[in-house]
Amino acid sequence: MQARINYYTLVPQAYKAVAALNQYVVRDSGLPPRLQELIKIRASIVNGCTYCVDMHIKEARHQGLGEQWINLISVWREARVYTEAERAVLAWTDALTLVAQTQAPDAEFEALQKHFSDEEITQITVAIGLINVWNRLGVGLRSQHPVDEPA
Repeated sequence: MQARINYYTLVPQAYKAVAALNQYVVRDSGLPPRLQELIKIRASIVNGCTYCVDMHIKEARHQGLGEQWINLISVWREARVYTEAERAVLAWTDALTLVAQTQAPDAEFEALQKHFSDEEITQITVAIGLINVWNRLGVGLRSQHPVDEPA
């Protein structure tokens, strides 16, 4: 597979706009890095964005998140390593990433409300929207993940 378009050099204004939202989520949203990476990895898995899965798993490791916690995100419903709050975020991430199919069910929203304020739910929702934008750029334009040197 080859990259289709180098969007960040062809339309730098669009890249800068998405990057500005990224900076807001990362630095100003108040979401803990652990939840940010959980959202990024899960949505990227659902969307099949290899570039983002690779990048965010590496970032999660760099932040010291556990291997089991990282490795089981793809099968989170069966895994016992996530808190109830994390499970609510994972369900909301799935629901919004697949919004055309799910229509953002009340049950997933209500699960979030048990653990997060309305402000936090808004920040979580923005973070989910953001990674879905990155995933659509990555998948749609075939961003290529780096290949690491063999161990």
